Amino acid sequence: MSMSTVYFSPGARTYWHRHELGQLLTITSGEGLVVSRDGAIARVRAGDMVWTSPGEEHWHGACSDTFLVHNSATIGATEWLEEVDGEDYERASLRQQG
Repeated sequence: MSMSTVYFSPGARTYWHRHELGQLLTITSGEGLVVSRDGAIARVRAGDMVWTSPGEEHWHGACSDTFLVHNSATIGATEWLEEVDGEDYERASLRQQG
């Protein structure tokens, strides 16, 4: 298991990735998005917790107008995939708002 605190500036996000045995995110500040490959989008705020199932491809990051800080508890290895391009980020942001 690895644990970390991650700080995102407005609009910053991870690459697509998956965790061997899952990941728990605890949002400590700001607002952001957690997006799964299947199209599920969660808007997260301070106090929220999000579980990502083993092998689920996803990304997470800050909304375009706010910072995001989260603690992560990751079980097993992380496999990093392709970059989340600007178009995919904007699409997720718009879908979550609408």
